[in-house]
Amino acid sequence: MAKMRVLVACEFTQAVTKAMRDRGHEAYSNDLLPTEGNPEWYLQGDVRDYLDLGWDMLIAFDPCTYQCNSGVRWLRERPERWKLLEESCELTKAIFDAPIPLKARENPVPHRYALALIGRRYDQLVHPHYFGDSESKATCLWLFGLSKLRRTHYLSSSEIKQSVFRCPPSVDRGLIRSRTFPGIARAMAEQWG
Repeated sequence: MAKMRVLVACEFTQAVTKAMRDRGHEAYSNDLLPTEGNPEWYLQGDVRDYLDLGWDMLIAFDPCTYQCNSGVRWLRERPERWKLLEESCELTKAIFDAPIPLKARENPVPHRYALALIGRRYDQLVHPHYFGDSESKATCLWLFGLSKLRRTHYLSSSEIKQSVFRCPPSVDRGLIRSRTFPGIARAMAEQWG
């Protein structure tokens, strides 16, 4: 296995970054927020400032607030969100167009307006319980040069929770819901790394 330079975009937790480093790769994470992990492996700021630094792989978790199907009703109720949707999709397209040979973008199920703006449907839909975490959370993957993730676990329906979906309103609800589960982080590192 050749060592790769990996950028994990929009990941303040460093879950995927740590999994990639455990596999021997030179991985760095990036986000606008301060990291919860190792600051030596962290590039704080706009990901677009780091896309041209000779990466072999990019795994992106760009914000889903304006693109996800669960929030589509807010476009009608708060028309100012259309501009925010357009800005969000511009970031996604910058990720898609980055000069990096291997890319994956993770996000929840998008609504039709987001799909029209980014111009590409997702390649795969997975859940954390496919990789050993007892959680249901529909997660879409857009893949460029990477294979679909192979499911590693089969849990019974009685073992699967919906705590992400049922997360109560709070100031940090978005951060709680955006965390990557360890099983899918490990699967990305093992199968793509």
